[in-house]
Amino acid sequence: MKDSVTEIADVVIVGGGTAGWMAAAALSRFLANGRRRITLVESDAIGTVGVGEATIPPILNFNRMLDINENDFLRATRGTFKLGIEFVNWGRAGDRYIHPFGSFGHDLHGIAFHQLWLRERVRGEAGDIADYSMSAAAAARGRFGRPGREAKPPLSELFYAFHFDASLYARFLRGLAERQGTIRREGRITGVERDGESGDVAAVRLESGERIAGDLFIDCSGFRGLLIEEQLGAGYEDWSRWLPADRAIAVPTANVGPPDPFTRSTAHGAGWQWRIPLQHRTGNGHVFSSAFMDEDEARRILLANLEGEPLADPRTIPFRTGRRKLSWSHNVIALGLSSGFLEPIESTSIHLIQNGIQRLLALFPDKPVSPVERDEYNRGMRDLYEDVRDFIILHYKATQRDDTPFWRHVRDMDIPDSLARKIELWRLHGRIFRENAELFGVTSWVAVLLGQNIRPERYDPVADTLDEAKVAAAMAEMRAAYARAAERLPAQDEFLKVAGAWAAEAAA
Repeated sequence: MKDSVTEIADVVIVGGGTAGWMAAAALSRFLANGRRRITLVESDAIGTVGVGEATIPPILNFNRMLDINENDFLRATRGTFKLGIEFVNWGRAGDRYIHPFGSFGHDLHGIAFHQLWLRERVRGEAGDIADYSMSAAAAARGRFGRPGREAKPPLSELFYAFHFDASLYARFLRGLAERQGTIRREGRITGVERDGESGDVAAVRLESGERIAGDLFIDCSGFRGLLIEEQLGAGYEDWSRWLPADRAIAVPTANVGPPDPFTRSTAHGAGWQWRIPLQHRTGNGHVFSSAFMDEDEARRILLANLEGEPLADPRTIPFRTGRRKLSWSHNVIALGLSSGFLEPIESTSIHLIQNGIQRLLALFPDKPVSPVERDEYNRGMRDLYEDVRDFIILHYKATQRDDTPFWRHVRDMDIPDSLARKIELWRLHGRIFRENAELFGVTSWVAVLLGQNIRPERYDPVADTLDEAKVAAAMAEMRAAYARAAERLPAQDEFLKVAGAWAAEAAA
């Protein structure tokens, strides 16, 4: 056993915001053992991006890991439930489909449900595949019910995540982290000290002159990458050749009705617009490519497509899609925007932070840092980013739109071999294979491919081994059961209020 003096004693988190306080809350929960200190350095003078308001279901695991009460969390962050993402105008102008959480239907005798749906579609009796999803059925009706531990199908098949105010989320996690022992230091970092022999970061210096030393540093400084890039030169892998959007204009608006339990993504001429309903307001933004549309036009389109009155001036956020070549270099781990950026079309930004934190906990090092553990962390983060990248590219590549230069460009562009292989397997017989620890499963790929009109040439022949009448009857019953269950659920705002998860301020 290693001597105790080799333990990491001081972990320093550089930057607050969502990434910084998620890291502080998790690390102080599991690592602040009396021998180890967690310190977070942030400056009130430095703003955060703060528009990542939509999540995916794995955030439930993060909250459970931190023993967060879900109703308290929703009330504090003015949060709402999210059952999936509705996509408008993506395959063709006028198209609309939902990418729901959970699954489509039930496999029968080991045969994937979507293959049976493809077979029934040939007969003209399948209906919309979204009718076979509990989450999609509830979302379409604006309803929600939290499945308890004893829930039975179909309600047990309702999967969900959250929408919330990112600044309130950071504040909520800050309170939790500080109660668990995290030390917050206010101030702007003006200097960084490196170890002359190892090259590791030894300390950061604040404008006040204070020196904060550490054994391990978490870089949550945003796009600039104060430690991971400016000091250690980890490098950046640019993915703009596949994802040319490089700007987002964000603006909050007043609610015009009860919040929907889903995110909406509406494609425009050179990008897309998000709509994220919270208890007290709606988050909106226009992601676009400045190579195909100027900022004034993008702002005009956004403001012309808002449902409620703007509550602030629109603000522009430039970005460059890609990832840091090394998420962990020397004794510095990058999280959040310091690690990379993928446009939020599938609400993965917070998950990438969460996964990085959980991966760090699984590989938490001694000092000096072992290259084996560091390399394993970097391999896992690389695979995750590339997995998410391919799924986002799919939304652009799988389009029939040709009404603007932007859509013609993304429709005709070359794509990574890993994605091209998946699309070709789908086109032949509707086959999707989940590899390694991919984030998006079969349901997600099926939802987007079918939703954007990419139909297989034929279904898997194995589907013909099942009796047509029995399959048709089973599918009809599934469809009816999802509809009945969804109709019995309360409206989302009613559920939030009865659960004690609705903030009084949201009703003001």
